[in-house]
Amino acid sequence: MDEAAVASLRGRFEVAYSPSLGAERAALLDAVGEADALIVRNRTKVDRELLQRAGRVRVVGRLGVGLDNIDVEACKARGIAVFPATGANALSVAEYVICSAMLLLRGAYLSSAAVAAGAWPREPLSSGRELGAKTLGIVGFGLIGRTVGRLAGGLGMHLCAFDPAQPPQGVRSLGLDALLAESDVVTLHMPLTAETRNLVGRERIALMKPGAILINTARGGVVDEAALARALIDGRLGGAALDVFENEPLPAGSPLAGAPNLLLTPHIAGLTRESNERVSAMVAERVSAALL
Repeated sequence: MDEAAVASLRGRFEVAYSPSLGAERAALLDAVGEADALIVRNRTKVDRELLQRAGRVRVVGRLGVGLDNIDVEACKARGIAVFPATGANALSVAEYVICSAMLLLRGAYLSSAAVAAGAWPREPLSSGRELGAKTLGIVGFGLIGRTVGRLAGGLGMHLCAFDPAQPPQGVRSLGLDALLAESDVVTLHMPLTAETRNLVGRERIALMKPGAILINTARGGVVDEAALARALIDGRLGGAALDVFENEPLPAGSPLAGAPNLLLTPHIAGLTRESNERVSAMVAERVSAALL
């Protein structure tokens, strides 16, 4: 959590701040009984076991937007308010998506070692693709999806979107299968639910354009990782960027290991210095307002 936000909380409350506590389950369960509020990131499970120990907790702040690590229904039943940092990291995620799409389409930005060693792979690296005039399919058109669309539109991309919760406004709205079939780049911004688990599996990957790019900054379970790895190995897709995984950290021996044209990052698409300041300040203020 950003230090300025922690300091603002300390000016109003007694604060027990420990960045490692989320990974220390036993210590967390011991400590939470004295708390009136709890602020967590994505790896802390706010489940029924923890809530049973948290007899005084009235509010849970989430340093991020995903709520799959929080039992929202159990919180609601106990009258506990849950405050995510909605919108505070949208720009960071959107920039990650655009950057990844550019890198994978061009296919030339991982050649530094070869060039420095005296190689000159000019010919094989001269057939990269431009982002402009490509079709971007946005799966999930909430604030992050719309921010991605705004940046992509400014770079000359054609936009289409799918969102089962609400028909997308301002862009071409397509069904999911049609979007996958038409898009040069597909970016996912859906929560992980029973309906979205393995939403993009073997059959839907087969619908995608040959050479298409898939980017997932949503939740790992939305994509069938083994099916994606096979599509990359077979050359069916042009590349993929994954910031989220079915199991985190990604286990050794994953089917993704060794797949070509694949970027893997450790769930950091929404984490920048600037976004951490915004996320931390927003959550600190919302939690403070709920307690005072």
